[in-house]
Order: sequence, then structure tokens, then C-alpha cells
Amino acid sequence: MTMELQILHMLQELHAEWLNPVMILLSALGNAGLIWIALSVVLAIPKRTRLCAFTMMGAMALSFLLGNIVIKNLVARPRPFAVDASVMLLIPQPGEYSFPSGHTLNGFTAATVIFLYYKKAGILALLFAGTIAFSRMYLFVHYPTDILAGMLLGIMDAVIMYFIVKMIIKKREERL
Repeated sequence: MTMELQILHMLQELHAEWLNPVMILLSALGNAGLIWIALSVVLAIPKRTRLCAFTMMGAMALSFLLGNIVIKNLVARPRPFAVDASVMLLIPQPGEYSFPSGHTLNGFTAATVIFLYYKKAGILALLFAGTIAFSRMYLFVHYPTDILAGMLLGIMDAVIMYFIVKMIIKKREERL
């Protein structure tokens, strides 16, 4: 058994009747990045948070393209439950490949953008993204390196988009 599977099996020992529905809910909140998309739409309403919202939307689009469309299909890593059927899943089997974790990628992309604009809210968003990421390992649908890759790629995409937006604003101001 690989070290990553050993870690996932250790996490299985944390399972408790009260914790299982919490982890299932956290994971569901991250499905398709909908919680983060909804948050970006809400942030687009007030003028003072609109720049953050549009940066989030752009960064999440970049993450979707790089992570879900390109990397997932290039790496084509089977999920833990496909490699080790000894663990009974608490959620329906996800259909995509495992690497990187899309839930983690979306969460860390959006949360990092929030952090770049609003430090305190960003810390809360990063903690929330981290709990969603943890739920994916708890539920035996992602390896630790899937989570790590999703975190790193999400942070990178957020920072790239943040600087692209800043550069566009600077060029626009120079023309005026």
C-alpha cells in the first residue's frame, strides 16, 4: 500500500456518526465550485467588491481550464476508491480523474483572490476551502497529493489573475 493510501486509511479511523454528515455537506458545498461561483456573483453586486468578484471569476475560469480540462486529463490518475475498494464510500462515486482535486482547486483559487483583496475575509475563506479539501480525503475520493496540487495550482492561478487585473487597470489609468 502506498504512503498516500496509508494516510487515507488513517483518516478513515476518524470517521464518526456525527462527523460523516458534516464532511458530506462540506464536500457537496464544493461541488462544481458552485459555492465559490455564487459568492463571486454576490460580490459582483456592490461596487466596492466588484473588482474582487471579477478577479475571482477570471481566476476560477483559468483554474477550470488548466486543472479540470488539461491537467486532469493529461495525468488521468484513478481515484483512491478505484485503486482500493476496501473503503465504502459515503457519497456517489465522482466520475472525473483524481489529480488535481477540483474542489480544492476551486476553493483555493477563490479564497486566495479574496485574501489578496481582503485579508481577514480571505483567511476565513482559506480555512473554509481547507475544510472542503480535507473532506475530499476523509471521503476517500482524493489522495493527499491531489489536494496539495489543487491548493498550489489554485493559489498560483489566483495570483496570476490578480496581477493581470492590476496590470489592465494600470494600463487603463495610463491611457486616461
